[in-house]
Parts: sequence; structure tokens; C-alpha cells
Amino acid sequence: MKILVTGGAGFIGSNFVDYLLKHHQDYRVFVLDKLTYAGGLDNLPRGIDNHHFRFIQGDISNQGLDDELVSDSDLVVNFAAETHVDRSIQAPDVFLHTNILGTHCLLEATKKQNKKFIQISTDEVYGSREKGSFIEGDPLNPSSPYAVSKAAADLLALSYHRTYGLPVMIIRCSNNYGPRQYPEKLLPLFITRALQGKRLPLYGDGLHRREWTYVEDNCRAIDLILQKGKDDQIYNISSGAELTNLQLIKKVLRILGKSEGLIEFVRDRPGHDRRYSLSTKKLASLGWKPLYSLPEGLEQTVKWYLRNKDWWEKRL
Repeated sequence: MKILVTGGAGFIGSNFVDYLLKHHQDYRVFVLDKLTYAGGLDNLPRGIDNHHFRFIQGDISNQGLDDELVSDSDLVVNFAAETHVDRSIQAPDVFLHTNILGTHCLLEATKKQNKKFIQISTDEVYGSREKGSFIEGDPLNPSSPYAVSKAAADLLALSYHRTYGLPVMIIRCSNNYGPRQYPEKLLPLFITRALQGKRLPLYGDGLHRREWTYVEDNCRAIDLILQKGKDDQIYNISSGAELTNLQLIKKVLRILGKSEGLIEFVRDRPGHDRRYSLSTKKLASLGWKPLYSLPEGLEQTVKWYLRNKDWWEKRL
């Protein structure tokens, strides 16, 4: 099996590449990544000196490059995206270009070669939900430019199946956490700031609710979907561990032995969704369940940032 992983030098992408190289030693893994601020070759330690691994620096919006790499692959897993909501509010054009037009270029390349295409998406495409959980067929109601760009990419990918017969699957993940997450995101931001004794800026009243999935569990789920999932299907991934942002940060501070006095409530961001929740019955029917509890995952994550100060300090 030859797999092209786009965005494979970022947080979830690099963890997925690491998982593939560890658990599928007969696979060949190609990584295409632009190496923006959020990516880095130091995120791919298992790929170094591995003859089953190849790294290509480039942009998914480069049609010629996509055509070349897809032709030498059996399937494409597209993690490549701009993902930070705050940045999308300030500069939405970058998100529209990469997340929509870039995905279009990859779809064109896979259509020409009739290869399988896996679009990695987000729970944010559904919008906010006060009670209950979203199932895969629910209408999309994205709030931020980031979420809109991901929803558009999902629909575009599905249209390539329905119009051209391209083998396509959509995977929508809840909030991931774990090693190598860029420190602008909530958990690594607060872990690294707490380690520096700095204030932790928490939006609004801190009662926005999210589900948290340890990144290795997420990678296991994606791998399972690749093996057992069906074309033209959408799959939600979530551990079901739901907390308010305030509850989560208090847990992290307890692990670090830091005072809750570091928490500073700041003005909420525009269009901030109150709650996300995903039903994972469809994924469970394939045989998946999370291996890491939230306390275990948080312990592992905090330990990683404690051990890898050089990694995150150069990204601040």
C-alpha cells in the first residue's frame, strides 16, 4: 500500500504518519507538506532514515505536483489545511485558498488517476448544539470562516463521488490533543504558558463545551476507517469525553501543580460555538473504541511538553 498524506508534517498528520510507519511496516508513506508555521520536519522522527518514507515540500494547490504524487500512490489522506479559528477570523482568504481550492486540486488529481480520497474534516462543520450529538447525516451549519472552508471541502469531495464516481470518504474529528500540537491551540497554549508562569487567557465565561480525543486514538480510528469504511460515507470520531474549557484547564493546572489564579477570563471571540458533540455509533460498528481515558491522555500530553521544551520554545 502506498499512501500520500498531505499536511503530514502538522499535528494530527504527523501523528498519523508515525502510526502508519509503526503499525504497517509494509506500507510506503509519502508526505506532502508546505511547511507553514504549524508544520515541521522535526514532527516526523520515525520517518528519518526509513526507506518506506518520503517527504516532499510543496503546496496542495500545485496541480502538477499533485498529479505526480497521486499517480504514484494508492490513496490520498488529506490533512492539509489552515485550522486555527482565530486566524480565520483575521484572514479568511488564506483558509479559502488552502482548504477549498487546495482540496479541489487534490480531487482533480485523484479523479484523473481514479484513486481513493480521504478528506479529514472537523466537528465544527456541524455548528453548535445545545443538547444531544450530531450524526453524520445532519445538516451543516458552520460558524467561522475556518469551519465554512472545511464544510465546503467536504461537500466538494462528496460531489466528486456522486458526479465522477471517485472513491471518497469524509472523516470528522472532535478536538484532538497530544504530542506535537502547535502552541497556538488551547491545550498546548495553556500548558506552555503555565510552565512559564504566564496568565492563561480563557475566552468568555469558559463554559464552552468540547469533546476531547487523544491523537493516537484518532489515528487508530482513521486507520480502521481506511480498512473497513465504505465509499461515499462520513464517519465521526470522538472519545465522548466532554468538558467545558474551564474544567479542562483546571485539570491541566492540577497535573502541573500550578495555581488556578493563572486563569484570566478575556473577551469572547466572534461567533464562538457553545458546544460540539458527535455520535460515534457508526464508527463503533466498525469495532473502534478509545484506548485512552481523558486523565491518561492529559497526563501523557503534559509529560510530552515537559520533556520537549526545545520543541515548543522555538515555536513561541
